[in-house]
Amino acid sequence: MEETERSSDRSLARRMLALLAIAELLGMSLWFTASAISPQLREAWGLDATQAAWLTTIVQLGFVAGTAVAAVMNLADLIPARTYFAVAAVLAAVANALLVAAPGYVVALVLRFLTGFFLAAVYPPAMKMVATWYRAGRGLAIGTVVGALTLGKATPYLSRAIGGQDAATVILAASAGAVVAALLVLAGYRDGPYAFPRRPFSWRRVGAVVTHRPTRLAIAGYLGHMWELYAMWALVALFFRDYLLARGAAESTASTVAGVVGFGSIAMGAIGSVLAGAWADRLGRERVTIWAMAVSGTCSLVIGWLTAAPAPIVVAVALAWGFAIVADSAQFSAIVTEVAPEDAVGTALTLQTSLGFALTAGSIWLAAEIASRIGWGLAFTLLAIGPALGIASMARLAAVRATGAPIPATGRG
Repeated sequence: MEETERSSDRSLARRMLALLAIAELLGMSLWFTASAISPQLREAWGLDATQAAWLTTIVQLGFVAGTAVAAVMNLADLIPARTYFAVAAVLAAVANALLVAAPGYVVALVLRFLTGFFLAAVYPPAMKMVATWYRAGRGLAIGTVVGALTLGKATPYLSRAIGGQDAATVILAASAGAVVAALLVLAGYRDGPYAFPRRPFSWRRVGAVVTHRPTRLAIAGYLGHMWELYAMWALVALFFRDYLLARGAAESTASTVAGVVGFGSIAMGAIGSVLAGAWADRLGRERVTIWAMAVSGTCSLVIGWLTAAPAPIVVAVALAWGFAIVADSAQFSAIVTEVAPEDAVGTALTLQTSLGFALTAGSIWLAAEIASRIGWGLAFTLLAIGPALGIASMARLAAVRATGAPIPATGRG
């Protein structure tokens, strides 16, 4: 009887994992809709490269604002997860869909900001939700969800490549997917047996996260990872477009092929996330994050200088970069769920992502500026600074956890 109950629990956990993975794939497809149709928007509104980059950067800033509000108000620890997720996904879908009717650039920026703001309650809460179903195998579980959302973020590039120049199709398809995600979670999700306790609001909860050394080190590693990640995701298709144009490709061909390669490069991260999750459960989370950042940092140092190299080599490096650059992402979240003060896990995850995405706004802008003024070589090389610093932080965290000493609820270090 007991074995039957355990088997039933494992089956239910797998169903919840599948549900959350599908919901994240659909919900996070909103993120890069404007980036995927950037050529159309640049032509329609007469934008330069920097203005076009802001259509992605402003999503990051909206996400930062949303996560900051959620962190300060402890929303992820106070509101039932499925309600929080579902309402936010619908609001994000509406903001994204209105982009079709945007009369100009300024309104588009506002709508993209709001999309990012509401996605702040779609991404971080899912990490906590899946963690309520897994202790053993948590790395693989969170890696699966991160892999799904990575694939979701890549889908607008594929939609554009398949649908040609129809920007409205890309936008509305993503919004429809987010509404389906909301319905899935609202109807089908419930917390697992390892649910984190909900506590009354307290300003001290943010302080407990900030003063907790293991959590600080995990967040620092995540920041190094994020410095590189979103700049690569936002710019890799533009890099390939420039690469193909320089080799004599027609504009339409360059845009289509760049969209396909951009999708492939980002989508490779879905495989990386799942595999790295399995490896991390066996080999250690810090070790896997260090390996992933070492590979991705190496790719960022190399790829921008390959403008004269044969296409198969450049594509291979891009795919390897896409695989490694997000492989470690889920493990930072998994580590936080393991080391953060128990009553502040949701706040810790939200604070982590808030700081990380604030950093990405700077790295996207800087990389885009340098690429347009100097070239892709230096632009992508500067992204390697993040993985280098991230590796140092994770090595220190590994040393702290290797001592086997109990991790205090708070403390300086």
